[in-house]
Amino acid sequence: MQTTEVGQNSEIKQVIGSLCMMNNRFMNFMLDDNKKAAQVFLRVILGDDKIKVRNVRIQSFIQNIYGHSSQLDILAQDSKGRYFNVEVQRSDEGAPARRARFYSSILDTHFLQPGKLYEELPDTYVIFITENDVLHDNLPLYNIRRRIDENAKCFEDGSRIIYVNSQRRDNTALGKLMQDLYCTEPKNLHYHEFAERMEFLKYSKEGEEKMTDVIEEYAARKAEALAKEAVKEAAKEAARKAEKEAAKKAEEKEQANRIELAQGLLADGMSIEFTVRHSKLTEAEVCELASKLSA
Repeated sequence: MQTTEVGQNSEIKQVIGSLCMMNNRFMNFMLDDNKKAAQVFLRVILGDDKIKVRNVRIQSFIQNIYGHSSQLDILAQDSKGRYFNVEVQRSDEGAPARRARFYSSILDTHFLQPGKLYEELPDTYVIFITENDVLHDNLPLYNIRRRIDENAKCFEDGSRIIYVNSQRRDNTALGKLMQDLYCTEPKNLHYHEFAERMEFLKYSKEGEEKMTDVIEEYAARKAEALAKEAVKEAAKEAARKAEKEAAKKAEEKEQANRIELAQGLLADGMSIEFTVRHSKLTEAEVCELASKLSA
């Protein structure tokens, strides 16, 4: 029992040790109520070192009574009242253009209170950090704003969508930030605001306790994988048994056909040797059939 527990603890530490910020849940823990770290993210991505984060929340659920509701990974607000929604997407299917549009619209409907003027609608930024270059132009960053087609001027409605290509990990400030997203060791991080938090989460008892749900999620995934493996093994065993049973039935059918042929040959007066040669039965089996026919 004690050996099993030690093994489980070792496995849990390995799981925690392997986590990086491209893991959605771990990113949430890194930025949860961590204004300094969120500030680094926004300053580097937006190229504005004057951004001051006032508050940051993770897994903010925004209810839409008329349609689809949303749960935002990270929601931050700065000192100017602007809102920033940051989403980490490892799957290309998780970052379609219309999802970004929807998140932008749901921020608008949520943050314009009844009785307020449209001019009081806060600026919003929806930021998708993607594992792959989902927009396929090999750019490190894609800043998306509405524009007027006839004169190519920006239509300044206060909403912006940004896609960040995490594959571009060069030595620029943004490239170093992308490097940090895949880093698993605090000592190797470029930005100390991340290093302090990662050190706490990975190497302190309090941090490990804080990540209970990550560990539970891992345990659930492992249990699911084991269950799938068990089902797969059971299916293989069933297939092996079915194959063996089918082979047995085929052999029994073949033997019945051989016996029927031998009986016909013997009944037509053919010799034992001739019947053995053409029926593929053994001489003893043919002799036994012959004795039954003459009885």
